[in-house]
This record gives sequence, C-alpha cells and structure tokens, in this order.
Amino acid sequence: MARKARVVRADFPSGRRVLAISDIHGNPAFFQGVLEAARYTPEDILVLVGDLIEKGPDSLGLLRMVMELAGKGTVYCLRGNCDDLVCEFVQKEPSAPDAFYRYYLGVWGERCTLVQMAREAGCPFQGPEDRPALARAIRERFAPELAFLESMPEILLTPDYLFVHGGVPDEDHLEGLDAWRCMKNDNFLAQGRSFRRWCVVGHWPVTLYHPHVASVAPLLLPERHIASIDGGCSLIMDGQLNALELPAAPGGPFSWYAYDGLPTAVALDGQAPSADPINIRWGGGVVEVLAWGEELSRCRHLETGRELEVLTDYLSVRNGEVWCQVSTDYRLPVAPGEELRVVRRLSDRALVKKSGVIGWYFGRLDEKRKENP
Repeated sequence: MARKARVVRADFPSGRRVLAISDIHGNPAFFQGVLEAARYTPEDILVLVGDLIEKGPDSLGLLRMVMELAGKGTVYCLRGNCDDLVCEFVQKEPSAPDAFYRYYLGVWGERCTLVQMAREAGCPFQGPEDRPALARAIRERFAPELAFLESMPEILLTPDYLFVHGGVPDEDHLEGLDAWRCMKNDNFLAQGRSFRRWCVVGHWPVTLYHPHVASVAPLLLPERHIASIDGGCSLIMDGQLNALELPAAPGGPFSWYAYDGLPTAVALDGQAPSADPINIRWGGGVVEVLAWGEELSRCRHLETGRELEVLTDYLSVRNGEVWCQVSTDYRLPVAPGEELRVVRRLSDRALVKKSGVIGWYFGRLDEKRKENP
C-alpha cells in the first residue's frame, strides 16, 4: 500500500528570518558556503526542502552537519525522493527491485549514500546481493542518521507557505496525498498549478524550465505563488546551491543567496546579449556532430534543428546517439567592471555566470580576481 504524505504544521514567529534551501545533494562545502553567504545564525529558521543526500561527494558528512544544526536551532527537514532511498533500502521488503540498485550504483558509484555508508562500516556493497548485510549494518551503525531520515515529513505547512520537495496538486486534503508523488513530481511548473499560499519546491533544477536562457537562480512565479529553488547543486558543472529568504511580512519581496564554488573574475570589455538563444536541457540533448573540435564541436540539436557550438567534453555516445549535457549558445550581456563567475576558460572565450544566468563571454577577464566569496 502506498504511504500517505506526512504533514507538519507550523507558524513562523514574527521577527525571525526564514531561509529555504533545497537539493543540497550531499555537498557540505556548498551548504556551508551558502549559509555563510546568507550570514545564517541559529536565530534564523531554516527549511530544507528535500534531497539533502545522494549524488554528492559526502552525503554522510552533510547529513551529520544538518543534524548538528537541528540540535542548535530551528531546522525543518523535508523528505525528497533521494532522501527516501536509504530508508527504503533497509526495509525487510523494499519496493525497489534489484535492477534499480544495479542501475543506481552504475550511474552514481561513490556518490551513492549506500556506498559511503558501506565504506565507513567496512561492509561491501557492490550490488543487491549485499543488501541484507548492509541493511543490518545501517540499522546498527547508523541508527541516529537513519532515525533522522525516517522522521522527515513530506510537507511543511504554515499560514502563508507550503513547502514540499516535488509538488502537490493543491493545498487541500494534504494528508491523503501519496508520499512518493510529493517527493518526486517531475516538471511541476508545467502542470498549471496555482496556490493561495506560496508553494516552495525543489526537485527539478530550475534551468530545465528555461528553453532559451540557462539560469539556475530561484524561479519566482508571483501570479501562481510558486517558488522553484533547485539550483542544480552537485548535478551540473555550472550549478549552485540557492538559499531563498522569505519576506519579512507576507506580500513583501523575496531575496536570495547562492554559492557555486567557482572563481570570480572582472570583465574588462562590454558585450551585448545575443538574440534568440537556446538552452539544451536534460532529456532533449541528442545532437548530430557536424565538426569535432578539441575544445568545442559544431553540433545540430535534433529536437530544434538549431546549430551551436558545444563543449566537446559535454558530448557522449549512448546507444549509438550523441548526447550533450546542458548547453547554451547565449552571449551574456556584460558591462566593463562586472564580476563574473568563471565556469570554463577556453582559448577565445569563457563560459561564465552572472546572477545565476549562464552564457558565453568573448571579452577579456582580469585573472587576478580568483576568490570564492
């Protein structure tokens, strides 16, 4: 039987700042970085909107960091689909088939939380056949971490906000919703939902919602009262971890902070934006390579018929087709003196980011500025 969503109701005290962060994906450095960027203190209220772990370099370290913060301040942690994997794995009869674990291990390897737990416990995990022994080890050795994960609800509801990792169909009858559908709800913004409260979600990196200009900044839809805040942390090279600061009073403006670990440089030349750009996103990245190059390859995007240059190491062959990672041909608008985050330097250009928007810059960069604020 499908498990029903668990709902926690709260009323945030006035005068306390509220920060919402989603999709940390086992990246303690980015989490610490965005907390510092937001100048977080234990007096703030922190809402973590799911996918704390999995697919990152140190899920166990991240989980323990969150547990420590929760012991010192007000921290609400919601369960995302990735947080559910460990809890599901230790069940006597997990619903996920063996084929899932073989696939997941093949894709994520050392970035799988179960592999990280197995390594720390000295218990091998190379496939589903190792599940019984590792499940016992997790229940015994990682009992506090497991209890913390299992205690996480799917929904946090306040008079003015609804927080859920994947999404919900509406604000009514929340307890009767299927828990998995609340955690994993792909392409939520395309479902046409609108809310009375602000609905804060993660799960889908926001760049997937932008067909033309790649952006990983929080996506706010005031007319629908939806805030989508997954910046692609740990998943894409130019991703970031966002922290959304809620208005001090309902109806006020949102603000946000981000951390991406990238170096900063100063633009020395101006550049106008390009017209009619394209943002190639997950699921639609099949291309025909027209000319291979050392740094960039000329490609035709089969879904749109558009031609563009793609980083050659973003290209891979699957089942006889050439796929590219998320890619764009957008030239950012840049003014001399602006600070840019540098994703990649090439011989004649750089892939850069400004206020969460990713694009190409063909001017000169002052390489003396390398700090990570």
